[in-house]
Amino acid sequence: MRVDKGWVMAGRTTSGGGRRASVAGQPPLPLAPSAAERLDIGTLETWLWDAACAIRGATDAPKFKDFILPLVFYKRLSDVFDDELAAHVETYGDPEVAAAIVEEDHADALKTGRRPIVRFYVPRAYRWELLRNHPADKTLGEFVTLAMRTVAWLNPDLQGVLDVKDYNERQSGQRTLDDDRLAGLIEVVSRHRLGIANAEPDILGRAYEYLLRKFAEGQGQSAGEFYTPKEVGDLMAALLDPAPMTTVCDPACGSGGLLIKARAHYEARHPDQKGKTPRLYGQELNPTTFAIAKMNMFLHDYTNSLFAIGDTFRNPGFGGEGAGLRRFDYVVANPMWNQANYDESFYDNDPFDRFAYGAPPRGSADWGWAQHMLASLSDKGRAAIVLDTGAVSRGSGGKSLNKERTIRKGFVEADLLEGVILLPENLFYNTTAPGIVLLLNRAKPAERRGHIILINVSAYVVKEKPKNVLTAAGVAVAAEAFGAWETRERLSRVITLEDARASDYNLSPSQYVEVGDRATHRPPPDILADLRQARAAREAADAALAAVLEGLGLA
Repeated sequence: MRVDKGWVMAGRTTSGGGRRASVAGQPPLPLAPSAAERLDIGTLETWLWDAACAIRGATDAPKFKDFILPLVFYKRLSDVFDDELAAHVETYGDPEVAAAIVEEDHADALKTGRRPIVRFYVPRAYRWELLRNHPADKTLGEFVTLAMRTVAWLNPDLQGVLDVKDYNERQSGQRTLDDDRLAGLIEVVSRHRLGIANAEPDILGRAYEYLLRKFAEGQGQSAGEFYTPKEVGDLMAALLDPAPMTTVCDPACGSGGLLIKARAHYEARHPDQKGKTPRLYGQELNPTTFAIAKMNMFLHDYTNSLFAIGDTFRNPGFGGEGAGLRRFDYVVANPMWNQANYDESFYDNDPFDRFAYGAPPRGSADWGWAQHMLASLSDKGRAAIVLDTGAVSRGSGGKSLNKERTIRKGFVEADLLEGVILLPENLFYNTTAPGIVLLLNRAKPAERRGHIILINVSAYVVKEKPKNVLTAAGVAVAAEAFGAWETRERLSRVITLEDARASDYNLSPSQYVEVGDRATHRPPPDILADLRQARAAREAADAALAAVLEGLGLA
């Protein structure tokens, strides 16, 4: 679809004007409330899920997430622009003068590469009220697509974010989302304003994360590619506890949730140092998921975040051949488990020299990811990585050579492993396996050197549908035990490197920390004595019964 650059800035409209007819079967919805409306998290969550369900109901809503999420984001862009323009009207005293100044400033900013005086520029022809009032006349999908692509062209930061989805797309000659359902969706999204005063970035961002979780619940296994349960993100953020003026990277970022958790944790811990918040970096392979991650950052107002698109293993987004990888203070990630996309020759010929501890087996790249993240850490960097439980035990105790055990041994002997945390089962959307959090540290404090802490929070779980949930108490006790660095009954154990060697580098917390009730056994001599006493009593009873029967002549 072509963007006509000649008339975009002038603000002409292609809309047919007039309010479109309400969707069949739905009553007309009221216009959006006043600019003074303040939205709380509950209202936002209910409203956004209603918008998702407006297409075909809760069952099919997740199938249309790629249509729904950009519309919510676009509504925020348009409403915030309206607020910023209104502020300039207050300054200059005339709407036309203010609009001309904003337009001219934006045009100059595009030419010079500087930041404009508004966050994102939305031309008059494509503001939200024009989308809402465009008739459902078989051109609505085309108009929405043109609006988003035009705004992306005018705002380079939104390219590859807002211009990904075609709202006029067809499958087998039929529109994926016809105009009537698209119009219904736009009506529901129109119920509330998403301006600066209506929804604070952290509240709107949390509601957006809620919507992602609801989509994940409905998408089953494929949801694991873009969403990590928020409680796991809370745990990882608490374990890393980022410091001011640092960097955090997720090389397999999905929708960006783990990065957001890390920054939100910092902001909660350092409310007076928000100007020193960690800067976020992420890379994602899937273009649609990449766009969702970028939207997520903008909605949280984390606008200084940097993201790359592509295969992290083959084309790391933050580094170049000869220059090496960019190194970060923290790495947080939940890469796809047991990937089988890379063979030994790939690892052996890596131009970034990431795999010094050996090539993982073809059937699982788990320790390839761990080595990439280690290579991405600064000299004092730390990482929290979600992996398959078997990543810390496969190959241990066997007689044959095992590549994963060899790499694991290398990490242990180099004293790079700080801890392993066993999670409850059935938390993740792409598997029922429990998973672990692997903690790396390039510069352990003196008191932790030569030791590894193993924490088992598998019992801290609430069984829900469709997935279990790690409890807040589980997050708290794991983070507290890690910080205290001590052995606690039914929770944690600090082992030495010699202990790890004795177990043949099996670092599964369940091998060291029992969380169930232990069976108690009496000493064998006491059991045998009781059996002899019972036998004697039985023999005496048999003799007495025989005597009675003989007396009755029944023997």
